[in-house]
Amino acid sequence: MRIAILIRGDRALGYSTDDVALPIELADFRESGLLAASGSFRVALLIPMCGPAGIWAPSCISSAQVAAAELNRANGIGGRRVQLIMIDAAVEADEPIEETVNDLIELNAIDAIVGMHLSAVRQRLSKVVRQRIPYIYTPLYEGGETTPGLFAIGETPQEQLAPALAEIQARYHPKSWALIGNDYVWPRSSHSLAKSVLRTAGVELAMECYVPFGLPNMSDLVDRVEASGAEAVLVSLVGQDAVNFNRLFGKRGLHRKAVRLSCALEENGLMACGRSNLERMFSVSSYFGSISTEANASFKERYYALHGDAAPALNSIGQSTYEGIHYLASLLRDFGAVWRMRTSQDLLPVIHSSGRSFARNDAAQRPDVYLARADGINFCDFKVL
Repeated sequence: MRIAILIRGDRALGYSTDDVALPIELADFRESGLLAASGSFRVALLIPMCGPAGIWAPSCISSAQVAAAELNRANGIGGRRVQLIMIDAAVEADEPIEETVNDLIELNAIDAIVGMHLSAVRQRLSKVVRQRIPYIYTPLYEGGETTPGLFAIGETPQEQLAPALAEIQARYHPKSWALIGNDYVWPRSSHSLAKSVLRTAGVELAMECYVPFGLPNMSDLVDRVEASGAEAVLVSLVGQDAVNFNRLFGKRGLHRKAVRLSCALEENGLMACGRSNLERMFSVSSYFGSISTEANASFKERYYALHGDAAPALNSIGQSTYEGIHYLASLLRDFGAVWRMRTSQDLLPVIHSSGRSFARNDAAQRPDVYLARADGINFCDFKVL
């Protein structure tokens, strides 16, 4: 898959052509004859470029480019210019990601990994990387990652889903919920927590269903949700699968019967769903492109300065790669001697640039989490949870 990248650049903010090293696709990187060269600090940017999650790729690449340009404007990473190597990490990718990454590590062709992909892929890769290079995992995830040298920086269901369920319950008082998702670890783990929260609140579980990625027709799933009589639906489908479900849900007018909540619906998905299919649709996240915070205003200024007004939509998935690149740089700067022995559970005080806002909870600094309502093709009514 070839993805066109537009760079405008803005000298008023200090960017120059030298700062912005265009990402290299894996095939071009292999053909370059420079696999073993060590002049640049090469970051494998693992993102889905096909399948249902491929909808996220442009935002992920564009956001990571901003971080690379900012680092290159200074001193890169460890005095070396940052170069992004784009690798398709979709579940549906033709080439096994474990083999690709292992080969690149053994050839000393990559210095680090920043991954925005599904947890199922992370679990496979964690057995391959084995502390040889730092691995930053950026999106929301199910929690519990304890692999040394692998740092998951996204929010967990306990931080994100639990308070959102409580808020929806308080607003709409649904008597029953339907839980639907793709069949892999994140939806199943999230739904396990959801069932516990709902059980404690005395709320009925109307149905629970998991479907494969790329389900060609959502009619049967929507039929089951409607037949269940659920008054609220937790949608843990990802990317295009979520879009296809929400389109059909909206066209059937089921929003009149049930409110929807998602932990993974972002701005690209919102636009793809269509304005008329999003009534009573809520999303919970630590980042939204339109949220009014000082951190986001600064990030948006730099993002649009580099890419122009026609840049891919800002969203939580894309912002996470921006943050992941900066987290990597700060981790190596401040914890370069010990990162191999540490895990996500150590909560290292890595100070890094981000579009998110953070609050201190006990000894840990964690991102603020917001519940937002879909309003046409935008999110609104942000509430800190």
